[in-house]
Amino acid sequence: MQPDVSFVIAAYNARATLDRAIAGAMAQRDVSVEIIVVDDRSSDRTLDVACAYPKDIVKIVALPANRGPGGARNAGLDLARGRWVAVLDSDDAVLPGRLAAMIARAEKSGAEIAVDNVQVVREDGTPDDIMFPASYLEALGEISLADYIAGNVVFESRFNLGYLKPIFLRRFLDENRLRYDETLRIGEDYILLASALAKGGRCVVEPTTGYVYHIRTGSISRVLELHHVEAMAKADAAFAAAHSMDDSARAAFARRSRSLRKAASFLSLVQHIKARAPLKAIRTALSDPAAVRHMSMPIAVRLRRVAAQFAVAAGR
Repeated sequence: MQPDVSFVIAAYNARATLDRAIAGAMAQRDVSVEIIVVDDRSSDRTLDVACAYPKDIVKIVALPANRGPGGARNAGLDLARGRWVAVLDSDDAVLPGRLAAMIARAEKSGAEIAVDNVQVVREDGTPDDIMFPASYLEALGEISLADYIAGNVVFESRFNLGYLKPIFLRRFLDENRLRYDETLRIGEDYILLASALAKGGRCVVEPTTGYVYHIRTGSISRVLELHHVEAMAKADAAFAAAHSMDDSARAAFARRSRSLRKAASFLSLVQHIKARAPLKAIRTALSDPAAVRHMSMPIAVRLRRVAAQFAVAAGR
């Protein structure tokens, strides 16, 4: 029989956390599930952890070369048989009633996509805040393309909707040939959901909390570097060329594009400061003063000191 849900778990050096992710997928109530673990050429014993489960419970894909989060997830999506697909990060977890609630909400509305709230857990295992106020998600009800883009304005969105973990009707993904952008290491989730919305997918909001996001030092999603932002801007340009947008979505897209340019300038500025390249730092600051506003006070103080040193040198 076709399962209700296919969980796709892309795993790279996830030996310490993979059991937790699999356990959450296995514990889903009132839905049938299949679990697909894609080992992205790990250098630890991630594959051994996955292989410890019976093959009728956990299907395993061992990639011959590292393809990154998008590529690993695509390998899992290509094998998925469920009516719905749910991507689960290998260091996160899901609560037992999550998929049943999300599917019920989506099917009642005739939607192809559903999202829910996120519980944040600190690295020491202590629960932190719920990511989004329940009242905010209840008021949203459904997320349009304009809503989603506006909720992904870098450094500016009040609530970053990019952290939402959607489930998709698998048939909708396949019919529209939607897959993750494998060139992205950060932002691949955003482009997939934005593309699905641009293709006419409806995304409903289940305001209850079902996804458990574990903060982990060194996680790629928490380390934003200049080359990540440059890749995101390139992916956004390709998105704009491939999809039509209404006026609201275009306005939100323009704000996001500006924010990416500011973020790139900011990160370039920080990069120059760390490299002790004051002339380059000052040129970057002068070319985009808005980037300086993103800086934390210690870095801003440091920049002023660099500028003062440059002024002294110029005076000589």
